[in-house]
Amino acid sequence: MSIPLDREHARALLPERPAEGHKGTFGHVFILAGSRGFTGACRLACEAATRSGAGLTTTGIPEPLAGLVAGFLVEAMSLPLPATPAESLASAALEPALQFATSKQAVVLGPGLSRNADTAVFVREFVRRCPVPLLIDADGLNALSADCGVLLDDPAPRVITPHPGEMARLTGRSTAEIQAGREAVAQGFAERYACTVVLKGVGTIVASPGVEPWINTTGNAGLASGGTGDVLSGLTGGLMAQGMAVHDAAALGVYVHGLAGDLAAEALTQRGMVASDVLERLPAAWRLLEQGS
Repeated sequence: MSIPLDREHARALLPERPAEGHKGTFGHVFILAGSRGFTGACRLACEAATRSGAGLTTTGIPEPLAGLVAGFLVEAMSLPLPATPAESLASAALEPALQFATSKQAVVLGPGLSRNADTAVFVREFVRRCPVPLLIDADGLNALSADCGVLLDDPAPRVITPHPGEMARLTGRSTAEIQAGREAVAQGFAERYACTVVLKGVGTIVASPGVEPWINTTGNAGLASGGTGDVLSGLTGGLMAQGMAVHDAAALGVYVHGLAGDLAAEALTQRGMVASDVLERLPAAWRLLEQGS
């Protein structure tokens, strides 16, 4: 049986915000994202991380895109990394990315990375060796589906955030099978690969080994559009960087993301809302949760 993830549960998860805190107090999240044609994913993830309460955000991006990305990121910093001829992250980016990640509190890997073969090599090896809490999403999951076993080599906690189609690729099942047994699939994968699973969709499931799965009570069909998953990844990664346990960070991120989506739908309709509308309503969602109303 799953536990409903409601406002009371979410409010209890809120990390403390000490008055004497500084940027270092609230952590530094490193977001590996973007490729030619998919820089928007990088922007959404980074801006969501900056609205999570994290102290600092840096994105690791293909070097040819550095100028473009730096032009639209205001609060987040950027780290240019070796690129493939297709302007995605190359396997040669592995060592500098790992070196940079070592001193950070959390990493997000995947938004807009592309399905380039050399990028996939980078992803799998980064997952295997990343020494800090890591969230894997989007094209990170597509690369991982070729060898989920690298999760078992992980030296630190891991979160994966698949939609049903990505979960189907990870498990070798059909999307219909995933949807027919969402709780069991998420919990089974979490137990087998010792990670936290956020299975997105209506009633997003948050599952971790040894605990009952949670089912989210916020969100609506307006979130079924491009980019909203990037917002969730950045938001959750930012919470992880603040020192939250990965299961708690995933649950709180899912709830607040859905709440911001509900606020966007109320103002703009489900049909008319887009990912950036969800991003812009994160502060209002935090206020509602903090006030307990």
